[in-house]
Amino acid sequence: MAKDVKPRVKVPKKAAAGESITIKTLISHKMESGQRKDGDGNVIPRSIINRFTCDFNGENVIDVTLEPAISTNPFLEFEATVPEAGEFHFTWHDDDGSVYEDKKAIEIG
Repeated sequence: MAKDVKPRVKVPKKAAAGESITIKTLISHKMESGQRKDGDGNVIPRSIINRFTCDFNGENVIDVTLEPAISTNPFLEFEATVPEAGEFHFTWHDDDGSVYEDKKAIEIG
């Protein structure tokens, strides 16, 4: 498991039924590509967040495959339509098998 990995998510607390909202996510992660070498000339093993998903009330909103060229601390911003009150479930999958999750509720108002 990578050290100091911290997901952050920004979702509005309320939206109108059927409204399109902007969701912003950022995860603190080194995103080591496996191309660099350490001070002794040894290859630093690849360690990246390779997949990100977001579900709303159990239904998939977005599913992204991330490649080694993505930057450190990847930031993703996307739109989602909110048909009803519920909960967004965010999941980041690491090369080492670690899974990082966050959840955010949204109300209809």
